[in-house]
Amino acid sequence: MSQFFQVHPENPQTRLIKQAVEIIRAGGLVVYPTDSSYALGCRMEDKAAVDRIRRLRQLDDKHNFTLMCCDLSQLGTFAKVDTAAFRLLKAHTPGPYTFILGATRDVPRLVLHPKRRTIGLRVPGHPIAQALLQELGEPLMSVSLIMPGETIPMSDPHEMRGVLEHQVDLIIDAGEGGISASTVVNLTEGDPKVVRVGCGDPTPFGVDAE
Repeated sequence: MSQFFQVHPENPQTRLIKQAVEIIRAGGLVVYPTDSSYALGCRMEDKAAVDRIRRLRQLDDKHNFTLMCCDLSQLGTFAKVDTAAFRLLKAHTPGPYTFILGATRDVPRLVLHPKRRTIGLRVPGHPIAQALLQELGEPLMSVSLIMPGETIPMSDPHEMRGVLEHQVDLIIDAGEGGISASTVVNLTEGDPKVVRVGCGDPTPFGVDAE
């Protein structure tokens, strides 16, 4: 049965953040808030935990996973970032954007796209996500909390508890979450290409907001 922490969304309790990170380091799956929606995360090198996420979300090996990073310096360890990409990243992080970039050798193969060797990277602005990443000291392998057969992320922590309490190890309750995933921007093919419009404004990348 999963644990359920009620964490202040703006001033996360240090004690609870430390306990959450202990669960992650021990191989746990955590549901946590980001500045777009709730996400499901684990250690990026933990094959058993990544496989649990694949089963829970019913994802195949071609799914683009995301590494949540605490800042651009950490992101640069795991992605190949040229000058143009760096300018875009600096202008739009932290924020509700996921950027697809070429992966460096530091990215575990089990979270890479098998053919393109790309990875999604994101610097979230949510205080709880940032606190987790700072305490963990490495990126969190993450996917949006969109259950099989659904098109929008789960947003009610109490509903999550009812559905997921036997499938995850920790649910962090920071109140009602967003119902739109991050906007995904591919930076591997020259000009930026928006491949999913989410809650991040796509207009800086040449796509009109609806």
